[in-house]
Amino acid sequence: MTITDYVSETRELDARVAEGIDVRLLWQPATDTVSVFVFDSTHDDAFELVVDSAEALDAFHHPFAYAAFRGVPFDTPARAKDEEAIAA
Repeated sequence: MTITDYVSETRELDARVAEGIDVRLLWQPATDTVSVFVFDSTHDDAFELVVDSAEALDAFHHPFAYAAFRGVPFDTPARAKDEEAIAA
């Protein structure tokens, strides 16, 4: 199997975009691996989390919480910073 075959076999199970945050739930059939990919266009930053299939939807809905719990570095989305400033 080539890398092209591996990438082309990725299946998008769900996706959502809001306020510059693009979240995708992906499945690799060849390895039966599920991951959540996040792209934050407000910071031009991205990360991907490989998750257990039982946690997939929860991770899809709360990717920043999962990233923080796992110690994945990311910048706080601009929207969250704005909400913190309003609350202060």
